[in-house]
Amino acid sequence: MNPGMIKKLQQMQKEMMKAQKELEASIFYGSAGGGAVKVEFNGGKEMQKIEIDEEAFDPEDLDMIQDTIVAAVNDCMKKIDEETQATMGQFSQGLNGMPGMF
Repeated sequence: MNPGMIKKLQQMQKEMMKAQKELEASIFYGSAGGGAVKVEFNGGKEMQKIEIDEEAFDPEDLDMIQDTIVAAVNDCMKKIDEETQATMGQFSQGLNGMPGMF
């Protein structure tokens, strides 16, 4: 590999690391049940907060509450995955243009 290619790869690696850190520091929100359950995660997929509107549920219907929590978490995970793919995907596209990489 020529020195110019190595330098480009090193720069891309720095940019990828910066993008990854920014993603991990980002906050993502998910909700379900018309906002009856709201969750907040960081980009590292660690839950930061959950809010449950107690007036939206029958306290005796635990299954409904649990299902709504799962749906809210899944909504948020999907958003994190989509943003991660959009952000990090640009780097794999950049590699496609480098001979010998793919």
